[in-house]
Amino acid sequence: MSDQFSKTDPTAAFPMPERAEQNRLDHPGLTRDMVTAPDHGEHSYRGSDRLHGRKALITGGDSGIGRAVALAFAREGADVVIAHLESEGPDAQATVDLIESAGRAGRAIACDLTDEDQCVQLVDTATDVLGGLDIVVNNAAFQMAQMGGIADITTEQFDRVLKTNLYALFWISKRAAETMDAGATIINTTSIQASNPSPELMDYATTKAGIVAFTKGLAGDLAARGIRVNAVAPGPIWTPLIPATMPVEKYEKFGETVPLGRPGHPAELAPAYVFLASNESSYITGETIAVTGGTPFN
Repeated sequence: MSDQFSKTDPTAAFPMPERAEQNRLDHPGLTRDMVTAPDHGEHSYRGSDRLHGRKALITGGDSGIGRAVALAFAREGADVVIAHLESEGPDAQATVDLIESAGRAGRAIACDLTDEDQCVQLVDTATDVLGGLDIVVNNAAFQMAQMGGIADITTEQFDRVLKTNLYALFWISKRAAETMDAGATIINTTSIQASNPSPELMDYATTKAGIVAFTKGLAGDLAARGIRVNAVAPGPIWTPLIPATMPVEKYEKFGETVPLGRPGHPAELAPAYVFLASNESSYITGETIAVTGGTPFN
């Protein structure tokens, strides 16, 4: 496996996952139950100390994109606290092990992001554990595909999606901004769904479009204080969330329709977050980087 700096054919840079052999997972899904484990960069991400001494909080850091970002941040020299659901404890510990294997401090905190008090406490605990906070990645999200569209989306589901994907981002960002200094960054995970919504993910897509607007607004709000706010918009990325939230007939062909012809792996997202967290992006704020396999984000 080559690292992120090597010249490779992007259509074959990472393996096509065994989707047809994958059983449906109970939400939120664990990495150990994946037939083809997502690549988080365990053997390919090569750090260069671009985040030396930084202190980062990542929500949804137990698996998928969050784990890949946590691993990359650690290999770039950052200490990392991750937030996860109680049921995701095994995956969260595996992420902490990866952080510590890079020689950095790691900690996992179970948190219900639909609760304001727990979100505020998460930021406070991360700040205390790390001795400050330089980077916040609002990555956690809830989705549940409903093939019947709006007719099948209950008020309970709609409320959970908005609370997890938007309210938590607001609560965490507000608290973090109170303590962050100039040079700090907030990075939000949006989605290709923000501009290309699927009917079965209508509620999820709505929140992801909201995140783009929130990112722009917060960037303008915090710019004078020297705090940058940006977003990353993934396309179809192979994570436990996919077989845990989609019917088999959907995830069996997951990612095939993008121009590059395959779903992405979490490791392919991590460099975008590292770039936005580092001083290499010092003149970028309020922007969204699309990592979509070629599907236009507009």
